[in-house]
Amino acid sequence: NSFQPQHNIPMHRRNFIKTAAAASAGAFVLPRFSIGQPGPSANSKLNIAHIGAGGIANMAYRGCKGENVVALCDIDSRRFQNKPWAVDVPKFEDFRVMLDKLGKEIDGVCINTPDHTHFNATLACMERGIHVCTQKPLTHNVWQARTLRKAKDKYKVITNMANQGHTYDGIRKMREMYEADCFGQVNEVHMGFPGPDWKGRFFKKPASLPLPAEPVPANINWDLWLGPAAERPFNSLYHPLKWRGFNDFGTGQFGDWFCHIGDGAVWVLDLYEPTVIECVERGPALEGMIPDYSVVRFDFPARGNKAACSMTWSDGVPGVGTPIKSPDDWGWGKVPNSGSFWYGDKGNAFLDERSNNPRFSVKEQMVAFKKSGGAPEKYARVKGGPHQEWVRAIKGDGPECGSNFDYAAPMSEVALLGVLAQRFGGRIEWDAKNMRITNRPELNVFVKEPVRAGWEAGHDLLT
Repeated sequence: NSFQPQHNIPMHRRNFIKTAAAASAGAFVLPRFSIGQPGPSANSKLNIAHIGAGGIANMAYRGCKGENVVALCDIDSRRFQNKPWAVDVPKFEDFRVMLDKLGKEIDGVCINTPDHTHFNATLACMERGIHVCTQKPLTHNVWQARTLRKAKDKYKVITNMANQGHTYDGIRKMREMYEADCFGQVNEVHMGFPGPDWKGRFFKKPASLPLPAEPVPANINWDLWLGPAAERPFNSLYHPLKWRGFNDFGTGQFGDWFCHIGDGAVWVLDLYEPTVIECVERGPALEGMIPDYSVVRFDFPARGNKAACSMTWSDGVPGVGTPIKSPDDWGWGKVPNSGSFWYGDKGNAFLDERSNNPRFSVKEQMVAFKKSGGAPEKYARVKGGPHQEWVRAIKGDGPECGSNFDYAAPMSEVALLGVLAQRFGGRIEWDAKNMRITNRPELNVFVKEPVRAGWEAGHDLLT
């Protein structure tokens, strides 16, 4: 179950998990270096492990540069190759084995796996009092997202979701502009991203399903790759990367890009609990795969002093399907095919595909706005990306992460509801309080997906 498990780990300190019993909540694990808790100085090094060692993991490695890499886990041994920082680091196939062997020596874990295994890997770390930074989308279904939010409350660990744009200046500038009443009431947002590109490296559409069985390569533990998903034979279209196009494993462009593009609108406009999610346009799709294109509308009721608002997402094969609705007063040259357009009664605005570079759609208006000094700066800027933000928070050298699970979970939930509408088409009426689809109860099984035996987790947190 492991590769080279006997290596010695360089330790700047030995921090062992402490346990305590609470009559009302039972035994729980106390985290290391929580905000407000005694911990290391900002100059100390954290002991960081990675679950998922290739691909997007490189972003996590760079973000945690300067800390100790003390363990790597991946179901594919090829992912350990060509990583000079990890030559003498213990390597595992199964994250559960890694945590059982080394969990007492690990301060934080970066979860860099496919969408369908985010939840199990993240929760297993949190249960041991280990801080977590998980790639987006936070989870594969709504129940999992809500459960991780509950886990944050229970285990008191430092959490973050690695959507880079939430650490950028632009999303803060957009909120400052909105709160300075630059746009007035925003009642429509239109956004999206081109793709799937079925010839690209992230997606490849097979001729038919089910995929035929292929021999499992010696470097891959296929059973562990499947994790909680239903058993099926190995096929090279699943791993690596192509899993994004299959509903059982990925979440398509919603999971890949909504957590960037939709981040600004959700955070600034409080677009957390839609009452209706409707797929108003849907291209062809093999059963179990994302469609060639789609347009999905979310309806949000009034929120405090904010007017009711619709948010429309568009994606699809480039040149196919309906493009994102763009404002008539756009004055910046060619209209972007990704990002978000905001329609306000005092002015229209735009954020790019990372929820960055905010602007009025009228160029002259933006030029005059900047000359006037712009909106007052109210929100502290973040240095570096989400992993650096997370490291500082663990050390007590910075505030709680902006995309901590109290935010990342409800934001991911919006994306995951869009995935359901895109997958099954038509209209979904959502009861957020009770976490139920009211008009199509047969779809509720996908709100909390069944899992394979041995992969059940989190049921004590959210029933």
